[in-house]
Amino acid sequence: MRAVVIGAGVVGLACAIELRRRGAEVTLVERSVPGAGASSGNAGWITPVFAAPLPAPRVVATSLRWMFQPDSPLFIKPRLDVALIRWLWSFWRRANRRDFERGVHAYAAFASHAMRDFDALAAQGVVMDVQARGSLFLFTTQGGAEHLRTEVELMREFGYGPVEILGPRTVHDLEPATTSQVAGGILVPQEKYVRPEQMVDALAATARKLGVETRTATAATAFRARGSAVQTVETNNGSIAGDEFLVAAGAWSPRILRTIGVRVPIEAGRGYGITIHGPGTQLQRPTYLAESRIACTPFDGALRLAGTMEFSGLDAPLDPRRFAAIRRGADRYLEGWRRGAEEEWAGPRPVTPDGLPVIGRFPAYHNLSIASGHAMLGLTLAPTTALAIADLLCDGRSRYDISAFHPERFH
Repeated sequence: MRAVVIGAGVVGLACAIELRRRGAEVTLVERSVPGAGASSGNAGWITPVFAAPLPAPRVVATSLRWMFQPDSPLFIKPRLDVALIRWLWSFWRRANRRDFERGVHAYAAFASHAMRDFDALAAQGVVMDVQARGSLFLFTTQGGAEHLRTEVELMREFGYGPVEILGPRTVHDLEPATTSQVAGGILVPQEKYVRPEQMVDALAATARKLGVETRTATAATAFRARGSAVQTVETNNGSIAGDEFLVAAGAWSPRILRTIGVRVPIEAGRGYGITIHGPGTQLQRPTYLAESRIACTPFDGALRLAGTMEFSGLDAPLDPRRFAAIRRGADRYLEGWRRGAEEEWAGPRPVTPDGLPVIGRFPAYHNLSIASGHAMLGLTLAPTTALAIADLLCDGRSRYDISAFHPERFH
């Protein structure tokens, strides 16, 4: 089998590796360099406990309050875009208890394999420094505490223990850098993390070692098909033929799919991050700042703050107000972190209106598949997605239940 994988983020890289392990000849096409989209600069959390769709019962009221505030955790840049308007309507329509709980069950069941699949990837020779220190979720209000408790309690049937809300003194003992504004927290001991740019490098190195042909600075511009079969993908460096084509291009996936008449409602939800090199204070474990929606990750010699969700389109310039909001938000919870050299980053996460990934084949083309739309869980679910896709392309059926992620569910 000649497999062409479009997109070299963590999902595309993991899929290319697994397909190559199954004996496929794999060509990996990347518009820039591996991890250049949303994969390299994120928080690096391997966090199945966050496996819940974004449209939740209370998200409509919250998003309406935030959506036109440029420095809020969620910002939607006003623009006349029919696709975005449709996407927002579909998103808000799904923000109800029934759809949310159905989505949690599908997402969490899939994510329950994540830790094991990460271990398997490491056992196969992908050298990653995965840290297992658990995650601490902090809140400054009682409302924040109850919201966190509800989300974590939903994961009880997937192996998570009962939720214990910790008082401010216990939290301060766990993380001495917390401020007096922190009212308490929740410790989730199962969660892990990795430095994402190092994970990208490890996956890219493994792909090369296995013989995956990686074409960087090669933008996929269009598909060419005959009947129900894709023949080639056209790029700025010529056309590439294949037997199977997999789109794993994250937020760029809809652009290439539109060239063949396939529409997938994925919007770019840009995340922002700040990495402090040599920070004045350091955390002991990944820490989530609940009301500010900021994930903080300690790395060797660095601290990363990542968060916000901005729907402004793929080509919009970066907004410095988003970085300023992260800094202000972190100040409510942490002391002393600002001392150090700061590096800013932003990347577009692929977000669907029901908050679930899109994994599977397109019925109109028997050799065209997709693995995208993972929002903030691309790193967590990359190894599991790779196994599901490789099963589908090589054996015709996935070992995991991916029926809820079928690409035709929006039509």
